[in-house]
Amino acid sequence: MKIQKEVLIGVVCSAVMLTMGILIGHFGIKDDSSTPDWVRDVARDVDESLIEKFLSEVDNMQIQENLRVLTKVPHMATTAGDEETVQYMLKRWQDAETGLDQAWREEYLVYLSFPDPKNPNKVSVVSPSNAELYTAREKEKPYGPEQQDPEVVQPYAAYAPSGHPRGKLVYANQGKPSDYQLLNKTLDLRGTIAITRYGGAGRAAKAINAAPYGVIGVLVYTDPLDINDGLMSDDNETYPHSWYLPPSGVERGAFATNYGDMLTPYLPCPNLQQLFNDCFLHFICTLLGGAAAPDAWRGGFNCSYNFGGPGFRPTSTFNNSDVKLDIYNREEKRNSSNVMGIIRGSIEPDRYVIYGNHRDSWVHGAIDPSSGTSVMLEVTRVLGRMVKQGRWRPRRSIIFGSWGAEEFGLIGSAEYTEQYFTKLSERTVAYINVDIAVFANATLRASAIPSTHGVYRMGFLTGAGSDYAAFIHYLGITSMDIAYTYDRTKTNARIYPAYHTAYDTFDYCSKFIDPGFTSHQAVARTAGNVLIRLADSLVLPLNSSDYAESLESYLDKALELYQDQLTAKKISMEPLKRAVAKFRSAATDLEQLIRNSDLKNETPLKIRRINDQLMLLDRAFLDPLAFPDKHGFRHVIWASSGAGQPTFPGLADAFFTAMSSGLASDWEKVHYHLSVLSQAIEGAAHTLAEVI
Repeated sequence: MKIQKEVLIGVVCSAVMLTMGILIGHFGIKDDSSTPDWVRDVARDVDESLIEKFLSEVDNMQIQENLRVLTKVPHMATTAGDEETVQYMLKRWQDAETGLDQAWREEYLVYLSFPDPKNPNKVSVVSPSNAELYTAREKEKPYGPEQQDPEVVQPYAAYAPSGHPRGKLVYANQGKPSDYQLLNKTLDLRGTIAITRYGGAGRAAKAINAAPYGVIGVLVYTDPLDINDGLMSDDNETYPHSWYLPPSGVERGAFATNYGDMLTPYLPCPNLQQLFNDCFLHFICTLLGGAAAPDAWRGGFNCSYNFGGPGFRPTSTFNNSDVKLDIYNREEKRNSSNVMGIIRGSIEPDRYVIYGNHRDSWVHGAIDPSSGTSVMLEVTRVLGRMVKQGRWRPRRSIIFGSWGAEEFGLIGSAEYTEQYFTKLSERTVAYINVDIAVFANATLRASAIPSTHGVYRMGFLTGAGSDYAAFIHYLGITSMDIAYTYDRTKTNARIYPAYHTAYDTFDYCSKFIDPGFTSHQAVARTAGNVLIRLADSLVLPLNSSDYAESLESYLDKALELYQDQLTAKKISMEPLKRAVAKFRSAATDLEQLIRNSDLKNETPLKIRRINDQLMLLDRAFLDPLAFPDKHGFRHVIWASSGAGQPTFPGLADAFFTAMSSGLASDWEKVHYHLSVLSQAIEGAAHTLAEVI
């Protein structure tokens, strides 16, 4: 029986081999016209003529009309205005002539923070006898009907805990750790209220940095030097006369420590409230006492910036008075929607290219985020029509995401990546983010993971500034962020001046940001071009050698900054050097394999293998234990860093901490991060190498 079984197996194997030989010979001998469609389709590469057709069909006037509709009403997350945009997105993506293959909404019950409309938050100056001497403005000055819409939310700091802290006022510059350290050298900060300007540190960090010194409340304002090039008059200098922020403008924002849903507790911090520029002018220039602050702390007001006594000047009518914050924020669980749409791939439908943009805004949100939404709708209109007319279907599937509740901490995109963690991890080629499509109309700006730099030159994509965060940091998916921006040699503005204010309207955009919407059109063309190439190219347009160059640059900076001190601590950087060298060797070998292969005539499995190596490269840099204090950050190369050095973030932060404390345990953490880095980079090198 054993001999018979072996003979039977041999016969079957021979028959299979003979059949394969006949099929290969049949398709090899016959002329191309008789080759089955699927054989030709499998070897199909990106169609340059189709890209040219796409570029020609992108219409700037369509984008303008998209923006006009999207900004008719304020659409803060989960409000009635937000629901209007949900319905509009569904209508567009389900259109019979220009829609997608399928579109739907997905809801998540999330934790949000809102002011109480019956009890507005306020900032006041109170006397020792509790008499209210001064109250800051509660609403921005209207210059048109948009600011008078009853749905305009008052300026507030989302997630600031409710309460009524009261104390003497001090000026803490940008609220960085170094700012509070300097201030604490001359003042007792316990029980004080700190006033800080935007920039230098994240919103929540301004309060978290203050807490160890006993500060009980933080006010945040936008200094005219940082946003307006010092201009302040709404008679002829600021909006509605230019793009600059009026004196009463105030930037709204979420003061959350992590991205994603906040249902779990987060770090405790002092109460927060945001403040109008004109109110701050009154506090700083007229009232605040104490010694003069350093020149580096001074902003755009034409007066001395003082530390505070703490408190006000003895000559002021507010002498001995306190600043009081009345915060009535309330936290609620609400349903927030993502709107999803797909174009199914024809050859590799199980490989995804994802294109996303958040939908919610603080007020009308013409620039943030509706410029990006209007661009995405034009991209889907052109591509959707091509699909409906039978002119095109991508090789790989394309997923479009209109994320909800981004302004409260990137919630919609984070929830999506958590829900579909396994599928997205195994199948996603890349993520394209177009949030603020047009900051201004000077030049194109893009940030990305190095493997995409070959598409066109880009900066690095670090931190968690928009919805790319969960895709790159949590899932390790190659990501990019595309926008048009302003000429930074001509302005000090850290961002476009109307950012997160009631002045970010269609009127503002069409007059001062992008008249004619040609920059919006350029972003749509660029993003769509990249999208089509990622979806249609036979071999993914990702370059591992560019990644090697970036790792080598980071290594050089790390050696320059840290090697001498680490050698003195008997901590070797040799394993990191060897890992980066192995990555370079593996990247060179893979690129040479791609160049030397006749890919259109290769077996599809070889191409699939190469594409999987390129697609999974960033996954190799994930380490769930690398940053235990940073929720959602697992990518050891591109995580956020507080050290401010262009090198490996975990190593830079660990080194800074160890140098500050001198503790042996902190130097052990430096050693640990070197091991994490070396292991991750070597693992990435193995990903690029031959399978066995």
